[in-house]
Amino acid sequence: MAARSIASGTISFGLVSIPVRLYVATSSQQASFNLLHEQCGTRIKQQLYCPVDERVIQRSELVKGYQFQRDRYVRFTDAELRAVEAAASPTIDIHEFVPLDRVDPIYFENAHYLGPDKGGEKAYRLLSEAMRDTKRVALAQHVSHGKEHLVLIRPYDGGLVMHEMYYADEVRAFSEIPADGAVKLRDSESDLAKKLIEQLSASEFRPDQYRDEYRERLMEAVEKKVAGEEIVAPPAPERAEVIDLMDALKKSLAGRKAGEEAGAGERTSKRRPAAAVARRDAAAAGRRAHKK
Repeated sequence: MAARSIASGTISFGLVSIPVRLYVATSSQQASFNLLHEQCGTRIKQQLYCPVDERVIQRSELVKGYQFQRDRYVRFTDAELRAVEAAASPTIDIHEFVPLDRVDPIYFENAHYLGPDKGGEKAYRLLSEAMRDTKRVALAQHVSHGKEHLVLIRPYDGGLVMHEMYYADEVRAFSEIPADGAVKLRDSESDLAKKLIEQLSASEFRPDQYRDEYRERLMEAVEKKVAGEEIVAPPAPERAEVIDLMDALKKSLAGRKAGEEAGAGERTSKRRPAAAVARRDAAAAGRRAHKK
């Protein structure tokens, strides 16, 4: 079934205007739960409660407030908020083109596909192929729901994809994260770590080899519940404690090599991802080291 567009717009750079349509690119497949009353099994309803008046209130009684100090708010009406919103515009204004590898993925928020709208097919293809050939992506801004959004447009699978981006002041500095920069590493430790990375390396990203195993277990549990079966929790896994980093690295490398030799030519698409194998091997090495 063909995808349904959720909006239309125009990519603009220089004197060029390209009519496009916006499509949802991703959707979460995570299972969601409803809250039920344990006694009767009825789905509950959430209500708005005022602790001062001690009563349930209606949405028509609500106003929006911005907290500027602890427990102090300034109020805004819908008309006042509309007054500060950006003027609605379908234009996606490109400001500059940059190499993709110069944009850190931490700034990516979500993704939408951009498809050509009627009359814009040739210009759309020209922009897509030009960015692909020059290995550049476009940084632009567009207005949605009254707010200006920073976006990145890049060539993708013969077309274009648009990522909404965080602004610089929305990304927290890593310097806020406590880290021990005084730790000294031995050359032998670094060499072993690099060798382990080399063994776990692949030439390209293959997303289809990874599965959401939690979702699979959950759906299996749902089917058992529907069938009236009881769900029994498995025993908690033993926590691995790595005592000797060098020993753990060596055993991970040895275990990885032995596993590759034993399973050469016999792996299927359902095998556990390489990262999961490495975590398993490292955990086993840590437990063995801890027991000594």
